[in-house]
Amino acid sequence: MTSTPTLAPAKPVPSGPAPARTRRRPGRLRRHMWHYIFLTPMALLFVAFTVWPMLASWWYSLFNWDGIGPASDWVGLANYTEVLQSPKFWHSFGNSFLFSLVAICVQMPLALLAAILLNSARLRGRNLYRLLLFLPVVTSTPVIGIIFAILLDPSGGLLNQILSWSGLSSAPVTFLSESYALPTLMVIDIWKTFGVTLVYWLAALQTVPGDLYEAASIDGANGRQRLRHVTLPVIAPIAVVILVLTFQGSMNPFDLVQAMTQGGPNHATDVVATYIYHYAFSPDLNAPRFGFVCAAGVVFGMVTLVITVLQGPLLRRYYLRGSR
Repeated sequence: MTSTPTLAPAKPVPSGPAPARTRRRPGRLRRHMWHYIFLTPMALLFVAFTVWPMLASWWYSLFNWDGIGPASDWVGLANYTEVLQSPKFWHSFGNSFLFSLVAICVQMPLALLAAILLNSARLRGRNLYRLLLFLPVVTSTPVIGIIFAILLDPSGGLLNQILSWSGLSSAPVTFLSESYALPTLMVIDIWKTFGVTLVYWLAALQTVPGDLYEAASIDGANGRQRLRHVTLPVIAPIAVVILVLTFQGSMNPFDLVQAMTQGGPNHATDVVATYIYHYAFSPDLNAPRFGFVCAAGVVFGMVTLVITVLQGPLLRRYYLRGSR
């Protein structure tokens, strides 16, 4: 007698439309394709005008090259040795450092005071004052140089006329002489770049929560105490960043110096950029020394890089302190 096999019950057929297949998520490249497309032109320009010139400077600094034809006269580190032993280079470097030192010690505190005043909601017309202080930043530096050269002219400039009429000076002052040219350029540079540091401080002050001011007022703190115990501790991490940006930005006042004094008189106002410009494009030279100026630029860039690297411990320290 044969036994009939038992059949498994048939699965019920689900009613309704069939479930849609799960689509595979597109890859990272497909998801961000348009982002990469729009970033490509900027990346190409960055490589062509920043990365490649920087790498080429390192290479050409090892040659005695006048910029014509391929570099073939290999000199190794001789250009670096000459730069490091050049008194004019270190003189120009000292002037660049003085520009930054004055910007840190004078411009930053003044800009902080101006930012605190302009950040007050009780000040009427504060947006107009901000605009007036920022206006020199967007003004062409060569135009500023020409205007100040006219104003400071000892033979009839407006400033000398004011000094004469007020009785402060009987003889005309030569502001662009060897003794006064560098301090004069520093004052003009502070006025020119004051608005940038002001914007930095205003952005830092916007990060201070209003609740902290209200709590300090409830505890009986006056304006000076709120500034000392609330504002300054909160903006301390950003202040370190502002200090580094101000230091690096003020180390290269090439456009102002070139427009007003071209590094003179007698190299009194030479900065590193005008020093490099002289050896690369001065008509007084028999042939430009592009290999030498590349070495000078590399040395100057390395100093700037060291300053940037040294800011790391300070930033971590103040960020950790500000987050407590």
